[in-house]
Amino acid sequence: MTQTRGWRLVLAPRDAPRSVRLFAQAARRHRLRAALPWLIALGLAALLGGAAAIVYLTPALGVEHVEVAGVSVLDPAAVRAAAAVPAGTPLPRLDPPAIERRVMAALKPARTVSVQTRYPHTLTIAVRERTAVAVVPKVGGFTLLDAEGVAFLPVDAAPPGLPTVRVAQPEPGDETTESALTVLAALSPAVRVQMVALVAESPTRLRLELTGDRTVIWGDATQNAAKVRVLERATIEPGRTLDVSAPGVVLEK
Repeated sequence: MTQTRGWRLVLAPRDAPRSVRLFAQAARRHRLRAALPWLIALGLAALLGGAAAIVYLTPALGVEHVEVAGVSVLDPAAVRAAAAVPAGTPLPRLDPPAIERRVMAALKPARTVSVQTRYPHTLTIAVRERTAVAVVPKVGGFTLLDAEGVAFLPVDAAPPGLPTVRVAQPEPGDETTESALTVLAALSPAVRVQMVALVAESPTRLRLELTGDRTVIWGDATQNAAKVRVLERATIEPGRTLDVSAPGVVLEK
């Protein structure tokens, strides 16, 4: 039985005919040209892999500075602690949304938080703080309350100009808290200047405590504009109570 052997390329000896040597040289050049793209690709992959290792696994682009902007109530050190970003952490490995969530969860005065990286070594945390619209009395002082119903910061004394709202458990989504804030926003400056406190026992049991031991029964948080007009025209004697819960039928006692 006859066996057919395949062709294979061998180096031509120096004493081989010139045509054979030229053929072998051409074959080697062909193999090099064919392998060149693969060699280049392997070199680039090694280069990129090394660069990625430097960027992601070493402190070459690590955090050295954590800048905090926009705070007046909050201490920048407290913001950095809440962010919990270890020094030297490579910037590309950071998760800005996760850092924002950590700061928001730890610090109630922070209404919004924005985190950005600035190469080569800086992390910036921009905080927008909550704005107080009232104070809620508590044992030993007060708590600042914002327009969303968040009781966000304890203080020893009520800041000048902030009205007092008495509500048992102020929090966002609480109907009593929302009703109290709705009424508070509807009050005119002439009424606010007389007010000692807005008391919210339930969404339908709101009242104003005024100077001179005067009381205004407000009812619920509807028809607020009409109730304010009645109150601005009324004269309430010290120690008396005015019921404006149904502004079309005003009662005094």
